[in-house]
Amino acid sequence: MTKTSNKEKEISPKIVEDSGEQEGACTICHVRLRPGSPPVTYAVKDLHLKEGEWVVVPTDHGPEIGQVTRHPVTLPLVQGHIPPFVTRLATTSEIEDYYKNLEMEDYGRRVCQRLIGALDLKMKLVKVERFFDGSKIIFYYSADGRIDFRELVKRLVRELRIRVEMRQIGIRHEAKLIGGIGCCGRELCCASFLSGFDPISIKMAKTQNLPLNPNKISGFCGRLLCCLTYEYETYKEMAQDLPGLGKACETPDGQGKVVRHNIFRQAVTVAMPDGTFVEYTMDQLDGSSDETEDLGQREMERPMDQKSSSNPSNQGPDGKKRQGKRQQRRPKGQGPKPSSKKEKKEGKTAPGEAEKNHVGRPRKNQRSKKNKKRGGKKRGHNRKRAGKKIQKKKDDAKKS
Repeated sequence: MTKTSNKEKEISPKIVEDSGEQEGACTICHVRLRPGSPPVTYAVKDLHLKEGEWVVVPTDHGPEIGQVTRHPVTLPLVQGHIPPFVTRLATTSEIEDYYKNLEMEDYGRRVCQRLIGALDLKMKLVKVERFFDGSKIIFYYSADGRIDFRELVKRLVRELRIRVEMRQIGIRHEAKLIGGIGCCGRELCCASFLSGFDPISIKMAKTQNLPLNPNKISGFCGRLLCCLTYEYETYKEMAQDLPGLGKACETPDGQGKVVRHNIFRQAVTVAMPDGTFVEYTMDQLDGSSDETEDLGQREMERPMDQKSSSNPSNQGPDGKKRQGKRQQRRPKGQGPKPSSKKEKKEGKTAPGEAEKNHVGRPRKNQRSKKNKKRGGKKRGHNRKRAGKKIQKKKDDAKKS
């Protein structure tokens, strides 16, 4: 007994490497193993098959009987990517056993459905499959959470007299096994040719400019459409050179904001400052960017004097060049700043201060030294106060 497994392990055999087959043309055919299941690709070596013939093919759990759905075709295949070969044509007795197998699957489905109702289990039986050799029967079901099916398995084994396996599947695999018609009017991709499920995100719909309406981008199973992955890489590759939506963009008519993409025309719609919307191709935008790059290069090549003179922000109302903070500082030759308020008013400096400022330690070290001294005094003062409080408490305790 096992709980969960992938359906693809039975319906889609792995691609094997055939060392004897040389690189070149190979004849392949499609074989349907179960009514309503997607066909599986097999290679044909020394058989002349026609549509509708019964053949024996290898699978993961042993040989199975299937029917050829299309006339075999010859295709060039690379060595190492050749599918497994059809074993042989099926005999009449094997075809009869195949139909008996289908009858056994129908009977097992009815029995399991009756026992699920009797045990009141919250699970939905999707499909039943029995191996061709009759060694095992598999029940595929879907449920919201984990199901205790031990009693169900005991009763199934008692009635069917065969090994029973329960496999829980997701909602996508349920749609794959049941089949149906999609919103495009064709058979579901998962039930017709897809052998596996690729991860799908809402980002794929956004990249392809599709409406983000759940009813339009959701499939039969209620999840995002599998066909969103078919053209996603093409859209992604073509949209690499386009500027992002909402970003500023330089155009021949000025700067604007990108509001829409046209991937196939390689064009963008730009919202201009005056409220108009203009569509530009990438060739037009590349031309405008080249012009801006040329202007920037000219600006870099101009001398510093011309740059500063051309910049009106550096000039005052009288046309003279403004002085920044660094230019307004006191020159070195005029000595240090006055240290006290009186000296500031009189314009004098304390004797020997100039020598200290120029020869002695930096001011930063002097400040840190003063802070250390202040901190030491504060700590000593605090210790004295704490000692007095402790002594006062002791005296009060003695008096009491």
